[in-house]
Amino acid sequence: MAASFIEGVSILKIVAVSFLLDGLYSGASAGISSGFYFNSCTTAESIVTSTVLSHISADQTIAAGLLRLHFHDCFVHGCDGSILIDGASAEKSAFPNSGLRGFEVIDDAKSKLEDTCPGVVSCADILALAARDAVALSGGPVWTVPTGRRDGLISAASDASNLPSPMESVSVLKQKFSSKGLSTVDLVSLTGAHTIGQTDCRFFSYRLYNFTSTGGADPSINTAYLPQLQQLCPPGAAAGTNKVALDKDSQLQFDAGYFNNIRQGNAVLEFDRRIFEDTSTQIYVDTFSGQFTNLVGVSFGTSFVNAMLAMSSIEVKTGTDGEIRRVCSKFN
Repeated sequence: MAASFIEGVSILKIVAVSFLLDGLYSGASAGISSGFYFNSCTTAESIVTSTVLSHISADQTIAAGLLRLHFHDCFVHGCDGSILIDGASAEKSAFPNSGLRGFEVIDDAKSKLEDTCPGVVSCADILALAARDAVALSGGPVWTVPTGRRDGLISAASDASNLPSPMESVSVLKQKFSSKGLSTVDLVSLTGAHTIGQTDCRFFSYRLYNFTSTGGADPSINTAYLPQLQQLCPPGAAAGTNKVALDKDSQLQFDAGYFNNIRQGNAVLEFDRRIFEDTSTQIYVDTFSGQFTNLVGVSFGTSFVNAMLAMSSIEVKTGTDGEIRRVCSKFN
């Protein structure tokens, strides 16, 4: 995606919606509501949007980082900004959170909000808004983000052990999502965030060489795509941190092409292939790919928005629970 795209239709869309929501107060969910900062910090959403735009304009890959940051935050203690806390034993130091990006974007937005509205906007809300803006600025949908979350008072690396992992089976991940009130369609929809993601070779190179001790590659990988992956990830630990796009051909564009890639054997992560092979999730992959009649009555874009709204409401802290941090990386 060229920089001109960000500065064109997409930015007009997100800025227009952001300014509209700054002055809107409507429905509520789990104690949070749209337009929560209408009286206390009128420009809260537009400040976050402009900050995210500035960083994505400089590095478009940061969009995926912001989306992943919000996901990792919500699945541990709920959406409370606990992932942002610094410290040797804090949540962000846990192995499942290695490689997370975008902390500087959240810190930048928080600094600007503290200058404008001190002690008002939570870091948890900034995360939720930044994730929405990252999707919109990558060509994806825009949605109203209910706000009013407060920041949590706990951040422990040990609590991140139960984060969903792409190394797990579909059935295990369905159970983990269900425990958070999320459905199977939410699981597939949120996995669709890989449309703008990338990963390290070390997380999937086992599929390229001597897969399950067969001496060859994972047979589910498209034979036309395999040489490209092997070139990007040659054997040996030295190539372990090489980056590979999760969505072949459109890494920076939020679209449904990711699901077509799964169907065509171009999935990078083994789990991405598994959601096509499992009958309970295959129907959603087929539908979201756009190659089949819509069997579930909803498009990928709409389903993704619904899933994000559900996820961003997980165990939120409101009212007098938690705090509003002055600096996102440490408790008050």
